[in-house]
Amino acid sequence: MKPMEELDAAGAAKLKYVLCDIDDTITTNGKLTKESYAALWDLHKSGFEVIPVTGRPAGWCDLIIREWPVRAVIGENGAFVYYWEGSKIRTLVHPSVAGPEVRAKLEAVRQACLAGVPGCRVARDQFARIYDLAIDFNEDEPKLGLEAAEKIRQICVSLGAQAKISSIHVNTWFGDYNKRAMAKLFFQSVLREENMKERCIFFGDSPNDEPMFEAFPNSCAVANILSFIGQLRHLPTYVTRQKGADGFAEAVRHILSLVIA
Repeated sequence: MKPMEELDAAGAAKLKYVLCDIDDTITTNGKLTKESYAALWDLHKSGFEVIPVTGRPAGWCDLIIREWPVRAVIGENGAFVYYWEGSKIRTLVHPSVAGPEVRAKLEAVRQACLAGVPGCRVARDQFARIYDLAIDFNEDEPKLGLEAAEKIRQICVSLGAQAKISSIHVNTWFGDYNKRAMAKLFFQSVLREENMKERCIFFGDSPNDEPMFEAFPNSCAVANILSFIGQLRHLPTYVTRQKGADGFAEAVRHILSLVIA
């Protein structure tokens, strides 16, 4: 990983889209800070199209698309995209998303996780989810740590589910999709952007961002990625000096300094 300052003017000039994870990437201790929110607005005002790419639920994403300065939001680790088409909000669902019949399978996963990892619990935002199950190991108390998260992930996978560890949840679902797959589908079928890799930069912080780190030559992690290095096969290209929201704001300042004369 290289310091974010090594992104040069030639690379920044090609960028149009800023994709970003939410939790612990543009937030710190669960809060969207004034610095990171201002950074989103600065990007928007400078002509960039911001697209959060998150494991958070559909209910959150409906608020985000309406109230944040964003072009689209990819939610539940790639199950869907909410996006603006003129003055209307549209929805794109990944074609491999499982139907209602999957609820019984997710319930079996839930029971196995709660039984197998004492102290873990269903995430408080589960009521706002459509397609996946989120098991909280590190958002609310008690904080269980990454060893517990890996045990939860293994239980999910043993029952045939997909599972990804974020900084706070293990997200699990049935269907052949992830953040990268949905980003690719959205850019091809809706935005009609042929040079996605060259035109995008992605910001993340944890293992569930790894498909995006692998996909985008311009990928950047905030400094808290260093806690997860041992779990990653594909590292981001750049890393910020600061963690969380401060790291994101740091990176945005650098990008804008290169493209605004």
